[in-house]
Amino acid sequence: MTSLLAAPTASPPKGATTGGKTATRLYALDGLRLLAALMVVSFHFIGFDDWSTSPWGASTSRVFPTAHHAAAYGWLGVQLFFLISGFVICMSCWGRSLRQFAVSRFLRLYPAYWFAVLLTSGVLLAAGRLEAVPATLSKVLSNLTMLQEPIGVGDIDPVYWTLWAEMRFYLLFAVVAAFGLTYRKVLYFCGIWLLLTVLAPHAGIPLLSLFAMPDSAPYFVGGILIYLMHRFRPTLALWVLLGASWILAQGQLRNLMKPAENSVHHSLSWTICLAAITLFYVAVLTVAIKRHPPFNHRWLTTAGALTYPLYLLHEELGWEAIRQLHGHLPPWLLVTAITAVMLLAAWLVHRLVERPAVRALKRRIGPLST
Repeated sequence: MTSLLAAPTASPPKGATTGGKTATRLYALDGLRLLAALMVVSFHFIGFDDWSTSPWGASTSRVFPTAHHAAAYGWLGVQLFFLISGFVICMSCWGRSLRQFAVSRFLRLYPAYWFAVLLTSGVLLAAGRLEAVPATLSKVLSNLTMLQEPIGVGDIDPVYWTLWAEMRFYLLFAVVAAFGLTYRKVLYFCGIWLLLTVLAPHAGIPLLSLFAMPDSAPYFVGGILIYLMHRFRPTLALWVLLGASWILAQGQLRNLMKPAENSVHHSLSWTICLAAITLFYVAVLTVAIKRHPPFNHRWLTTAGALTYPLYLLHEELGWEAIRQLHGHLPPWLLVTAITAVMLLAAWLVHRLVERPAVRALKRRIGPLST
């Protein structure tokens, strides 16, 4: 058993060096992140089908009779996000102090998020879609903390729900990082977390369910395990735990499908959902362990930079644009144009908000590698 859990002694593959940084950036992961974001965009613009609040003024299944049924599965992009997040967080935390990890996450998440909250709030307030100013101000201030869900305040934009899941993941991983990351410690962490996802739904302990996150944990853990394969090499222990994470992920699929089916107003295929998450695992695994991963092009770093701002901006702002313009342009032209504008806006946020804000905050916090 001890030998099974021991760190591999073979030379690590490409990109696995000491100091916790990879020698070769996995550009293809950036491409997968943008793909995940575009899946979510397609779900909100074309798949979401609540006719009473539809920005199209009609059921999207009537506006897009064919594409709607494909876009109805776009919500699965969130699961791809979580899988990649597990990989990236483990990679970015390796060889860093807890303070460095916390600062890097703060700088990565908050500047673009603050801008998105303020911009979205302003647009929705101007459009008359938020409460009176005092109530809106309280809601905005709560949202700026990124802790609106645990304090019982609604999201300015519904997509923010995933950020609370990410925050809980960071808190859990920070516990391990505080003691210094090693192969064995991270392996134990993954095994224990997977076990808790099985026990939590039956334990009757709300706090355990809150942090075990049975619906999302398999993807975070899967990403961590794939990073260990990338940094060291695939081992039997890693394959067993990765297989367990996939089994638990497919076991939770029906729980994820229920709210999605309520959003699209028709049943979804469990087989298609399973095929999608399996493909996600295979794609991230291929990028991580192949010596020359496919589509590993440098320009994809730009795609990766667009992902977070695009995700933050697209839903409420995109819906408001659709409400104002859907009677003036053909639906497909409008969706294409709004998506292009959102991508441009994401690039501008990255260049004009994120970069300057991170530089300014780094000067105040002190020199830390992020």
